[in-house]
Amino acid sequence: MRHFEDDPTLTDLLDPGQIARLEASLAGLGLTQARLAAERSDGALPVEFNLETVAWLSANANRNLVEKAAELVSFVLFFVAKYRLAANLHHDTTEASYAELQRKHEALQESEARYRDLSDQLQEQVREQVDTIQKAQQELYESAKTRSVGQLAAGIAHEINNPVGFIQSNLKVAGDYLDDLEEKLPQDEATRELLADFRDLLSESLDGSRRIATIVSDLKTFSSIDHAEYTHCNINDLVRAAIHLLKTCHSDRQLTIDERLGELPEIPGNPARLSEAFYNILDNAARAIDDEGRIIVKTATDNSGNIAIVVQDNGCGISPDEREQVFDPFFTSRPVGSGTGLGLTVAQDTVRAHKGLIKLESREGTGTRVTLLLPRGN
Repeated sequence: MRHFEDDPTLTDLLDPGQIARLEASLAGLGLTQARLAAERSDGALPVEFNLETVAWLSANANRNLVEKAAELVSFVLFFVAKYRLAANLHHDTTEASYAELQRKHEALQESEARYRDLSDQLQEQVREQVDTIQKAQQELYESAKTRSVGQLAAGIAHEINNPVGFIQSNLKVAGDYLDDLEEKLPQDEATRELLADFRDLLSESLDGSRRIATIVSDLKTFSSIDHAEYTHCNINDLVRAAIHLLKTCHSDRQLTIDERLGELPEIPGNPARLSEAFYNILDNAARAIDDEGRIIVKTATDNSGNIAIVVQDNGCGISPDEREQVFDPFFTSRPVGSGTGLGLTVAQDTVRAHKGLIKLESREGTGTRVTLLLPRGN
């Protein structure tokens, strides 16, 4: 059994069979095509032992997950080396006197007990890591099921159409009846004032019912409940619907939104997902500005007929450190409970699904501009 007078290599610590078992275990944790090698390969991350790189880990997985796995393998190699050291110590003690052997044997038993405790702790840490990964996957799955609040609201709004229609029709008929009553009632000042107030009430109620109908229409456009999942999309209509819903959701403040929508061709796409992407970007812009702020929304086509949607604000902007993470799932600069951190992630996924590009430019204290580029045909 080799004594490690120098720093050990990967093959000193693990034989080929053990390496294969460790790679299989990593694959079971979600690292597809995990490979542990002594030589460096493209994209591989270092596995360190005693501040020295003894191996390289590569896998088809998220880089953050691979980094955590490399730390875990380093942790395992540390205890493999410790176990080898204990085994060497045990081998040496067999050549000593019986009394010395007994003493060292007792010390070894205590050491093994500690290693068992450490092994249990390691297993617990592995379980915690697996639970964390599974929780993140579940959250992504749940967010995919409920991606658009507009879709849920539009399902309810669909049922509002009929009663709103009844209300509008009845209010118009009530106005006609009021005209008939005016001819039959006394023409004194009190009656005229009463009829005038009655007409104002009917007019306000009719305006309110029209507003409800408009909101219902915007919700239906936003969620596209009347369309197939993939259909021809009028981007300007989807942008307008997202702007109307944004103003409704931020009804407690006055949003200044400058719409500069150019003539666009219809393109194939998923209207619900596109609407949600536009709304998420607009909502981020609305939250970044104060009462004096402004949002500019522009749409245009290039020479190839591809579509550009630009959302620009003059709000607080994004710091250089945060700009690198804005598209990461669950990253948010807002206070806890104020955002899921999935808005830009969902928007990026949607644009990529439509074979497009999304670009974010921001300067802290000046504002942010998000540009979405969608191809004319998919």
